[in-house]
Amino acid sequence: MSKEKKIAIIDGNEAAAHIAYKTTEVAAIYPITPSSNMGEWADQWASEGRPNLWGTVPTVAEMQSEGGAAGAVHGALQSGALTTTFTASQGLLLMIPNMYKIAGELTSTVFHVSARSLAASALSIFGDHQDVMACRQIGWAMLASNSVQEVMDTALIAQASTLKARVPFLHFFDGFRTSHEVSKVEMIADEIIRAMISDQLIADHRARALNPEKPFIRGTAQNPDVYFQGREAVNKFYEACPDVVAATMEEFGKLTGRHYKPFDYIGAPDADRVVVLMGSSAEVALETIEALRKKGEKIGAVVVRLYRPFSAKFFFAALPKTAKAIAVLDRTKEPGSDGEPLYKDVLGALAQGVASGAFPAMPKIIGGRYGLSSKEFTPAMA
Repeated sequence: MSKEKKIAIIDGNEAAAHIAYKTTEVAAIYPITPSSNMGEWADQWASEGRPNLWGTVPTVAEMQSEGGAAGAVHGALQSGALTTTFTASQGLLLMIPNMYKIAGELTSTVFHVSARSLAASALSIFGDHQDVMACRQIGWAMLASNSVQEVMDTALIAQASTLKARVPFLHFFDGFRTSHEVSKVEMIADEIIRAMISDQLIADHRARALNPEKPFIRGTAQNPDVYFQGREAVNKFYEACPDVVAATMEEFGKLTGRHYKPFDYIGAPDADRVVVLMGSSAEVALETIEALRKKGEKIGAVVVRLYRPFSAKFFFAALPKTAKAIAVLDRTKEPGSDGEPLYKDVLGALAQGVASGAFPAMPKIIGGRYGLSSKEFTPAMA
């Protein structure tokens, strides 16, 4: 893989669309700010006859709603096609019923989401994690990207991982802050994409399609005598998923030189204060940490990449054992809860980790909200 590196100046949406287009056969789209550009790029490239990785031109269909887009994706996946869509905010919420089915049927796909506020006291088109956090219980793996380069890299890692794990992936990055940020990006060459995507796993995906030549029962109604067992039967796929993602990230690192882990740690190896966060805010925190470490501060950050399934094993591999105080920052608000989602996950993992001996002692843990609707998050705040 020693070909000359190609650098391009693009935004986060184009970075995601580039990989999605290369690795898909069908894209069912519907415009919603700030993710519309991803679908528009795919539509434009298809109209120009630009081929995907296998030399065919993907079918890009604009539906009449996000619910219709998700239904079309579900149908195309059941026919064995590699399928994707792009969405955000209320549009993502309209896809949830179909997403439950896609996950329940263990179907490989990636949805690319430029994460955005939801309409509550008022509508806001700007970025935070309210939309994706409304999806954390539906059975999709959730991978976060922090920068434009990471959007391209993680899009490919998600596509390779979903084929291996059979768990559908929701790949998200901050709306406007990352989706519209124009940045210098090292493009991923077709040879690397091809090396990451297994033809055998695609064949396996096709073999699971509904086919009158090989009848298979799917989409039934079940009573309590079997539904419970069926719901629990998926556990082994979710338990294996974090290891699948970690192995895929390692493979990607060998091919590109850019290395990721499900949870990445940056900072002092003996930090006593650690912040846990995900998304574009990680970039702010990292610069702040570098500046404060020069002044002798023992601080660090755990950057969450694989949010679902939440892996305590990989979290503890990243978190310094010296941490005495942890601040968990959520870019969402969950009214009525005694803490936001990421905070609760970290709290639960640490309680179990201390009880099992995976972590030495319970640190002080505080949860905080920041950056709703793209509100400023500056180094001073960090």
